Amino acid sequence: MPVLCHAPQSRSDTIATLVRMLEANVEIREVSIPRQDGSGQPDPTNPHPEKKVPYLVDGTETLRERGAIIVYLTDAYPNARLGPLPGEVGRGAYLSWLFYYQGVMEPLILLHWAQLSHAAITASLRDIDTMTARLTEALDPGPYLLGDRFTAADMLCSSPFHWFPDLMPEAPAIRDWVARCARRMQP
Repeated sequence: MPVLCHAPQSRSDTIATLVRMLEANVEIREVSIPRQDGSGQPDPTNPHPEKKVPYLVDGTETLRERGAIIVYLTDAYPNARLGPLPGEVGRGAYLSWLFYYQGVMEPLILLHWAQLSHAAITASLRDIDTMTARLTEALDPGPYLLGDRFTAADMLCSSPFHWFPDLMPEAPAIRDWVARCARRMQP
């Protein structure tokens, strides 16, 4: 059985929620992690090379990074319809949003939160306003990133705004979408 290493109140919450929503046959094993407030510690039982979460072990396959784990699980549990499969309409947009989150959204949000800026960041990642515009454009036809279909990309891309509501853009389309996603993800 696959094992998800998870620490509550961390980035792995989205993946633990996904496992529940997929009704996936995945063991969720809680591990400790170092926290920004100085609490916690690396868990020697966590097989992640950097002792981070989430980390999925499925036999000889190991996956880190939320986007990779999301694709792996949504492909493995297609009946839940939380991600378009290869060849299915919307697959490109789905993958694009997962990678946009990991490669652009999360770094921009982290840099904004840390109050760090540099011309090189703006040149490559752009800025929070551009990110907000991209989300708003996708959500205008809405109600989700892929139109009428709620996917794990919505879960991932809305996740930072559940944790950091102060960083949520003022755009009504984004605020409404985050609320819709939160309702969908509740047990």
